[in-house]
Amino acid sequence: MAQAPYFPAAVYAGEPHNQPTPRVMLAPPKYIQGAGVLEQIGRYLGIYEFKRVAVLASARGHGAQAAQIIAQVSAAGCEAVAAVFTGECSLPEIEARAAELETAAVECLIAVGGGKCVDAGKCVAHRLRVPLVVVPTLASNDAPTSAVSVLYTPEGAASGAEFFPHNPIMVVVDTRVIADAGERYLVAGMGDAMATWYEAKVCIENPDARTVLGAQPTLAACAIGETCAATLFTLGLDAAAAVRENRVDDALESVVEANTLLSGVGFESGGLAAAHGFAQGYSTLPEVERNYLHGEMVAMGLVAQLMMQDEPAEARRVAEFFAVIGLPVHLGQIGLDASQHAQIDAVVDGALAFAPIHNLPFPVNADVVKAGLLAADELGRTVADEMGEAAYQRLHG
Repeated sequence: MAQAPYFPAAVYAGEPHNQPTPRVMLAPPKYIQGAGVLEQIGRYLGIYEFKRVAVLASARGHGAQAAQIIAQVSAAGCEAVAAVFTGECSLPEIEARAAELETAAVECLIAVGGGKCVDAGKCVAHRLRVPLVVVPTLASNDAPTSAVSVLYTPEGAASGAEFFPHNPIMVVVDTRVIADAGERYLVAGMGDAMATWYEAKVCIENPDARTVLGAQPTLAACAIGETCAATLFTLGLDAAAAVRENRVDDALESVVEANTLLSGVGFESGGLAAAHGFAQGYSTLPEVERNYLHGEMVAMGLVAQLMMQDEPAEARRVAEFFAVIGLPVHLGQIGLDASQHAQIDAVVDGALAFAPIHNLPFPVNADVVKAGLLAADELGRTVADEMGEAAYQRLHG
């Protein structure tokens, strides 16, 4: 079962060093999204002619979407083996699930759930040497399409990443499920997705920047990222309203695609910068990691990145959008305060430990990162005072 770690940079940016670093784009070969598509998943999987698959989901998921998937694939003549994800994408969890499935002779793993279950599914499938199908039940992050997983300690702190040679072979997103999942999750996904364009823009404009693949960003991924941000600015409020009313409409379909496909392909092949660095920093604080979603931390980080870049007008534009849809825009909204020097320093240290933060086209050190964080907090407080915090309170109150 054990496999050597995979590092994409060794493939795409390795020897010989005297050759130009290539542009590389990765994406899942099949992405299927729509209301009720889970009712057809047996037919979609039928093209691969699998005889036995594993379905990884939480205990709650096995009482909902995973049960539906097992019924559908069984009706299509494929045997399904259930595996229960216990909640944290940590190495002990991954190794335990892989060990229990190692003798099950499955030909494919289907990961059903939120970002951590999806990321754990990638790790388990890699250890089993089988392809992965992803069925996200939330549109709260851009994990489903990528060939990378964020790892956490058993206590929930971010601890690194694991890369894979292949993307999921199929991503199936049922927007009826997303519409029933809750507004906060969709909105958090918008925070994660909005950063895609601004981080890719950093990378496409900096010839020394590298994506998580160790490659140069592609124009295609950056264009996807730009479309992602434009979609959110235009349709984000309408999509949030649709989820509040448990209905699927064109706005929700477009924003779910932005949160999932556009952001997923955009970040992996367009590049990351400081927004996700700050998110890593915030996740080192247990009180933040326990109570706030990844996309909420990325939203805070994006405003800070833009302040680091000395782009206050764009930072205000983004912060105003975040305030209107209910994302946090200042430290107080995630239970922190600028006077908490130990916590602020921990966030700064965590951000600096995130290698892609150095894709920014200027020297990045603790003073620069801290200044950006505090400037973003000040801007966020101003925006919240001007626009009110009704949307934030609705989602977090």
